[in-house]
Amino acid sequence: MAIEYREWREGDDLALLEVWGGPETEQARQFRGALTVSSAGTDGTPWRRTIVAEDVMDGVGIPVAAGVVYEASLHPERFWAYIEVARDHRRAGIGATLLAMLRREAGQAPSGVTSLRAKVEPGSPGAAFAEASGLSCIQRSRLVVVEPGALKLPVFPGKNDGGGPANDENAGSDVVMDLATGSVELTDVVGRYYTSIHGWDSPGLLSVGQVQKLFLDDLTGAHGAIVLRAEPKSAFGAGVAPSRKGRIRAFAVSYAAPAQDPATAAAPAQGTQPTDVFVGHEPALDADDAAAAVRDLLALLAYQHPVMLELDDSMTALRAAVEPLLENGTAHQQGADTLVVSD
Repeated sequence: MAIEYREWREGDDLALLEVWGGPETEQARQFRGALTVSSAGTDGTPWRRTIVAEDVMDGVGIPVAAGVVYEASLHPERFWAYIEVARDHRRAGIGATLLAMLRREAGQAPSGVTSLRAKVEPGSPGAAFAEASGLSCIQRSRLVVVEPGALKLPVFPGKNDGGGPANDENAGSDVVMDLATGSVELTDVVGRYYTSIHGWDSPGLLSVGQVQKLFLDDLTGAHGAIVLRAEPKSAFGAGVAPSRKGRIRAFAVSYAAPAQDPATAAAPAQGTQPTDVFVGHEPALDADDAAAAVRDLLALLAYQHPVMLELDDSMTALRAAVEPLLENGTAHQQGADTLVVSD
């Protein structure tokens, strides 16, 4: 076996698919798309270096492995890296050579960034390779489905419209509200929340436009938002209707399910398809208040229909609400953990 290394060329993706077959993990499915031609980062595209390993026999090279390292506009303090080697060519030093070459390329990147990060599935060959290469876990992420009625609904005080007795029929109407995904108020709290839970891998300074594009734009599939507000208070004391809404304590953004190929998609039972939601809270809340706000909002979201959410270990308030449900069986994890590893 004679292995030679070269830059990525057009058509390598098809050649490698023939050798690799289907992706072994969800991470492989996601990152195979990052394998493309290298870029100097001067034409508006991110800086990227992609290297292919060929098994050469009788002067003919067959691509058997590839690796890529590239910069990201979000979380710019580390490069993303991905390496895949054909099953019958593993444990021959190809992956280690590719990683060394990618590290050398990263060391010459114009941004000055040198740290690498990758995503792996626990127990997979990729996780074993990452550990052997000195990469350690900096975050764990899970997809969790919360079943209908898993949490007890919150009880809100009756609404007092000023001067009269509290009206239980309108209880909660001044604290639970729909909000347009284009709302500046929503955009602000979503951006600050995302930054607050990524101290382990800073996203950098997020602009209003970036937050909209990442989480709230129509192209993301965002099609609705609901917020849980603090109880509004009147500046003129009890008995006088408040003139301002309370601040946002927690938010949830729902996303439309991606379109599926009707020829291959399994049809779920009516009403059982979980809604994908992004749940968060005002970062300035103390831990107990944040946990209570997230729990109350999640109870409302999952009152009659299942919801699916991404649960990172850094999301302490959401973990406080969801992990007891995982333990008692009213929520379940979908798929394997995803580990973010870094040097």
